[in-house]
Amino acid sequence: MSEIILESRSINKSFHDPVTVKILNDINFKVNKGEFVSVVGKSGCGKSTLLYILSTMDTDYEGELLIDNIKMTGKTEAELAHVRNEKIGFVFQFHYLLNEFSALKNVMLPGLKLGKHSEQEVEHRAMELMKKLSIDKLALKDANQLSGGEKQRVAIARALINDPDIIMGDEPTGNLDKKNSEIVFDILKQLTIEFKQTMLIVTHDPEFAGKTQRVIEMEDGRIIRQ
Repeated sequence: MSEIILESRSINKSFHDPVTVKILNDINFKVNKGEFVSVVGKSGCGKSTLLYILSTMDTDYEGELLIDNIKMTGKTEAELAHVRNEKIGFVFQFHYLLNEFSALKNVMLPGLKLGKHSEQEVEHRAMELMKKLSIDKLALKDANQLSGGEKQRVAIARALINDPDIIMGDEPTGNLDKKNSEIVFDILKQLTIEFKQTMLIVTHDPEFAGKTQRVIEMEDGRIIRQ
């Protein structure tokens, strides 16, 4: 039986500024452990808004969100921050690396913040991840010395450092050329195959989405296909 890692139950979201506009309408879906799922739809269809709710960063919605069968509704901000740090890895269109730190230190930061392992253990885990992603030679380079594709691979390693239940991506290839987009896709796919890592990726790229295991298509705040 498949193990459900993420579930959205009748999630609705409206903005009230100054009139009420419904952004998400009755969103229901499940993601199984080890699944590679993409979310697609035209700009303004609500996919990024949904991702922010699923990642627990936006708590102003109706309905229920479950991560690893635990309801997120009603949790304090501190509890949600812990869930984000421990259970979710993030990869954004812009990598948000800290330029004053080395690539290795950037990968280590969420691990140091979580505080589950010693600094030496976090560094060891970070180097192992960088080896897997073929960027270990970049470990001591400052982030601002890396190319766009290298930065995104460092961002993926950083997302993996706490061994999250699910990696969420918001247009992770949106800022990359075709070659680097393919490299990033192949890395994500390899992580799902070899390590059963769960992926939920919002993308505008139909080629990227077409290669994932399942596509959730949104239109006007609703899911029209999944």
